[in-house]
Amino acid sequence: MLKGFKNFLMRGDVVVVAVGLIVALAFSTLIKAFTDFVINPIIARAQGRHSVGLGWQLGQAGNKATYLDIGSFISAVIYFVIFMAVVYFLIVLPYKYYSARHGAVVFGEPGPVKTCPACLSEDLPAAAAKCRHCGTEQPPVTRTP
Repeated sequence: MLKGFKNFLMRGDVVVVAVGLIVALAFSTLIKAFTDFVINPIIARAQGRHSVGLGWQLGQAGNKATYLDIGSFISAVIYFVIFMAVVYFLIVLPYKYYSARHGAVVFGEPGPVKTCPACLSEDLPAAAAKCRHCGTEQPPVTRTP
């Protein structure tokens, strides 16, 4: 039983996912520090005066619970965009290139689809002979040159 678990864990794709997750978490910490200590002060300064951030006080002055902090939201959006760009360019693209060199296609374009005339589901592969949702026979696809 433990041998099977070990074989499962040592499969190539599980190890790649684990390493990718660790790298993504490390970059997440780095990018979070960048947005907290570089982007947030710039956004807070954009409002001017002696403001605590870019936003509006909706209730009693000094009450953080009623402060509408737009700057933190903008910072979170910037964080998300930077984080996803890092993951894409440093994890997805190299993995896609590595897999292509070994003959596997990952993150490829989806194949052509067709609509089932019986149940109107629109996610059937074009070459499907039966609908995966209702089981009806599908007409053959005619190819146009």
